[in-house]
Amino acid sequence: VMGGTFHATANILLRRHGHHLGLTANFTIIDRADAEGIVNLIKSSLGMAGAGKRFPSKRVIVNLLSGTVNKSASIEELVYREHIHLTEFIEDFYKIREHYQQFKRDHGLLDYDDLLLRWQQLLQQSDQAREELSDRFRYILVDEYQDTNRLQAEIVQLLAYRHSNVMAVGDDAQSIYSFRGADFTNILRFAEHFPGTKIVKLEENYRSTQPILELTNAIIARAEKKFTKTLFTSAVGHIRPRMVVATNETAEARFIVDQIKQRQQDDLPLHEMAVLFRSGYHSYKLEIELASHGIDFDKRGGLKLTESAHIKDLLSFFRVLINPWDHLSWNRILLQLDKVGPKTVQKILHSIRDSDTPLTKLTTYQPGPAWKSQFEQLTDTLLRLNDPVLTPSQQYDLAMAYYEPVFEKMYYDDYPKRRKDLDQIKALIAGYGDLQSFVDDTALDPPESTAAQAASSGSRLILSTIHSAKGLEWDTVFVMGLAEGRFPHQNVMPGEQWEEERRLLYVAATRAKQQLFLTYPRELVTPERQHRRVTMSPFLQEISPGLYNSIGNAGATAVPKTHNPFRKEPSDRCQKVARVQSARTVYREGMRVSHAIFGVGRVTSIPGPRRVEILFDRHGGKILHLDYARLEPLE
Repeated sequence: VMGGTFHATANILLRRHGHHLGLTANFTIIDRADAEGIVNLIKSSLGMAGAGKRFPSKRVIVNLLSGTVNKSASIEELVYREHIHLTEFIEDFYKIREHYQQFKRDHGLLDYDDLLLRWQQLLQQSDQAREELSDRFRYILVDEYQDTNRLQAEIVQLLAYRHSNVMAVGDDAQSIYSFRGADFTNILRFAEHFPGTKIVKLEENYRSTQPILELTNAIIARAEKKFTKTLFTSAVGHIRPRMVVATNETAEARFIVDQIKQRQQDDLPLHEMAVLFRSGYHSYKLEIELASHGIDFDKRGGLKLTESAHIKDLLSFFRVLINPWDHLSWNRILLQLDKVGPKTVQKILHSIRDSDTPLTKLTTYQPGPAWKSQFEQLTDTLLRLNDPVLTPSQQYDLAMAYYEPVFEKMYYDDYPKRRKDLDQIKALIAGYGDLQSFVDDTALDPPESTAAQAASSGSRLILSTIHSAKGLEWDTVFVMGLAEGRFPHQNVMPGEQWEEERRLLYVAATRAKQQLFLTYPRELVTPERQHRRVTMSPFLQEISPGLYNSIGNAGATAVPKTHNPFRKEPSDRCQKVARVQSARTVYREGMRVSHAIFGVGRVTSIPGPRRVEILFDRHGGKILHLDYARLEPLE
C-alpha cells in the first residue's frame, strides 16, 4: 500500500520515473520562501525593483504564478479577477514567469506546483510510464475529493486509465475552497469520468442532534447541483436551533456574550463554544464586547482588530492624541515618512520627550529638506485632529485624508482588500461620543498574566471564519452576521459563487453538536455611516420557521412608552433630554457613576440618544456612548 498527499506522491513517482521527461532523480524541491527569494532576484535583475520603484511584492507574484496552476487560469485572467489594480503589470508578470521557469530548469529545481504539473506531463507524454503506474496502482482511493482542483482530477483519471478502479470519498455540500482552486464539478462529474460508478451515501451523522440536522438538511436542499442526501443521527438531543434577530450589530454582539456567560455559569468550558462568521472583520464589534467582559478568545482565519498593520497605523494617530508621550505610536507614524529612518525618529522623539505639550513642540522641529513637506503635512494634520470640538467620526475623516495615500503606497499589493478593515473602523468609531472610549475599547489584548493563565488552562472561546472551522466541532456554535448583503456577500454573483456561499452556511451550521444559534442584526452601519435596514440572509428565508425557535429583538433596549427618553419636538429634533436608558439602567443628570478606567464621576448632561456626558473626579469631562461604555451606577 502506498499513500500520501498529491504532492508527496508526485515527489516519489517523479524520482523513479521522471527520466521519461528528462528529469534527474536528484532534483531539489523548493518551498514557498525559496520561490519568493528567486522571484525577488529576478525582479531586481530585470530592473523592476529598487528604491523609489512601485512594483507588486514577491508574495503577490508567487501567488499569481501558483494560481495559474491550481486554478487552471492564465495570469491575465487572475489579475482581472483578483487584482484589478495591477493590470498595468500583466506583461511584467509573464516576463517574470518566463525567467522563473528558466531559473528552475538551469538549477534542477521544482516548486510545489511543478510536482503536480510534471506528474501530469509524465502520465500524458510517456505511454510507458502511464502503463507502468496504472498497473502498479490497481486500486486508488482519494479522500476529500470535493477539494481537488482540475489538475488533480486529471491526474487521477490518467493514473486509472487501465482499470478505472477509483474510490472517491467526499461531500459535495462541503466544497468551499474555490478560492484555492478547488473545482466543485470534480465530485459531481465523477460518475461521468468513471462510468459504472456506484454511489454509497453516508447519511448517519455522529456529531449533531436531529433538530440541528433537520435545519442543515433544509439549508442544502435548495442547492441547484448536489447529490441528494438526508442526514440523520442517533445522538440524544432535542433543542431546536435558535434564530436570533438583534436590533443592530452592537446588540447582536451583546446577546452572544450574554449567552456565552450563561453557559459558563452552567459549567460549559469556553473552548466548547465557538462564534463563526463569513469574513474576519465581521467579528470586530464582538471582539470589543468580549474584551470589555474579560472573556479571552482565540481568533482563527483573520487577524484580531488591532493585529493588522494598517489598523495599527491608523490607531496610532488616535493614540498620540490621547497620550502625546506614547513613543510606540509616534514611532509608527514617523516611520511612514519617506527618507525617515529609526535614527531620525529617535532624534525627533528625544526633542519632544520632556515637553508638556509634545504635539506643539513637534511643530518646532526642523526637518530635513527631503522630507520637510511631508513632515509639515503630518504636523498640520495632527494639530487639526487635536481640535476638541471634533467628533470621533470627524477625526477619523481627517486622519484618513492624510493616511490614505500613505496606506495605498505602503500596502500597494492588496490595499483594496485591506480597505474593508478601515471601513469597519469608520463604522465602529461612529458609535462613540469621545475618542478616549474608542481607543480604550480597541486595546483588546488582556494582561500578560491573564493571557498566560488562559493559555495554560486551554479554555478560550474560539472565534473563527467558517473556512477555518471546516472539520471542527463544538458543543455550542453561534453563526453571526447572517444578514442580506453580508451572507452571501453583496458582491457575490448568481450561479456557482452563490451556491458556494450556501454550502458555506451548511458547513457552519454542521459544526454544532448540541446547540446552534443563527444571529443577524436588523440594522447595519455602512462605511458612509448610514444606517441600513436589512433582513435575514436569503438562505435563511428559504427555511421553514418550524425548524427553529425565534428570538426577536435580542439585545434591544426596551423602553415603556410612558417613559420614552427619546421625545423629539418638531422644531428641534436634536433637543437634549434629561435621561437616557441603557440595557438595565436609566441615567439621569446628577447621577453618580463609576467607570473601569476613568473612575467615579457625575452625569452632567444627556447630549443625545445613547450618550451621556460625565464629569469624572480625576479625568474631567467625557462623552460616552452607552452601547460601548461600561458604567456602574452608584445610586
